Amino acid sequence: MLKLISFLILIFIYNPALIAMDKKPYHHLQDGTFRNPEGSPKRDPNVKWSYKIFNEEKKKIKIDFPKDHVVPSKKVLADLQKYKNEDYIAWIGHATFLIKLGDTTIITDPLFSKNTGPLWFGPKRYVAPAIQLHEIPQVDLFLLTHNHYDHLDASTIRNFPFKKAKVILPLKLSKYFKNYKDVNELDWYEEIQVSKDIKVTLLPSVHWSKRSLTDTNKTLWGNFLIEFKGKKILFACDTGIGKIYKELGNKFGPIDLTFINIGAYNFYPIMPVKDKSVYHTNPEEALSIAKDLKSKKVIGMHWGTVILSLEPIMEPPVRFKANAEKYGFKKTDTITFKIGQVSKLTDIID
Repeated sequence: MLKLISFLILIFIYNPALIAMDKKPYHHLQDGTFRNPEGSPKRDPNVKWSYKIFNEEKKKIKIDFPKDHVVPSKKVLADLQKYKNEDYIAWIGHATFLIKLGDTTIITDPLFSKNTGPLWFGPKRYVAPAIQLHEIPQVDLFLLTHNHYDHLDASTIRNFPFKKAKVILPLKLSKYFKNYKDVNELDWYEEIQVSKDIKVTLLPSVHWSKRSLTDTNKTLWGNFLIEFKGKKILFACDTGIGKIYKELGNKFGPIDLTFINIGAYNFYPIMPVKDKSVYHTNPEEALSIAKDLKSKKVIGMHWGTVILSLEPIMEPPVRFKANAEKYGFKKTDTITFKIGQVSKLTDIID
């Protein structure tokens, strides 16, 4: 018996797999799933989601937005052509942007379907994409933050016209890109030198992943830091607040331009507190994160496209601008686009 115990102890001490398990980062769990950075807020397990209540409350929301919230598609296409030799940012809607940096055109979380769910289910968008998928300019870099249906749109991925584009995404998401030529999974803090001028790093966010009843947190989520000719652009979507952002600000800041979600935060009365979500920032929390990141300019996104929560649809940008100075920003440094707006990068950051 003593020999057996000694043998088992030796196996435990020298087994490389067990040693590797001990060295796993905090966000890697032993069952292969992932969790948020240490010290992040957690959802109350006693709060139960109710589709019945959500759908009843959702019916009360008025789909009413100003005409100039959406740029006509003809103008969008004309502007993309006009600025084709410039660095620019174009909002297609929700978390989908075209970002042109030098010779590289980036697309983020492309969503071109009519609804954000499996097949024909899920919330339907009330604003169409600024342009159609077949109309987008050539894309060289495809960035995907996580697997939720309003970000990972399987139909868009299947029909994406530029499958030779480099794809960068968090761990365990490459299975959705089988017909693509250059797919790269990253863990938090891993980086890829995309070109001489562009480097992309996956950074932590405070979120989660799920597409079915059995895959909760089986794929990773994250934010992207894009470094281009001495400038730093951070694409943070989706995220809730967390102390990780002060750490990221100290390590990677200052950030020249931060994109961050400012919508999908009110789930009251399902959740006990109004305007508060663990996994989506409200406009004030978004500004707080931008401040922690030492951001110079902030673009608010993830609003004005599809109803995912219960705040009035045009409330996020109003609160975002109104509270800018409380968090140390000029109102001109807190930016919201119109869907379809194309702006030169030099008009946004110096």
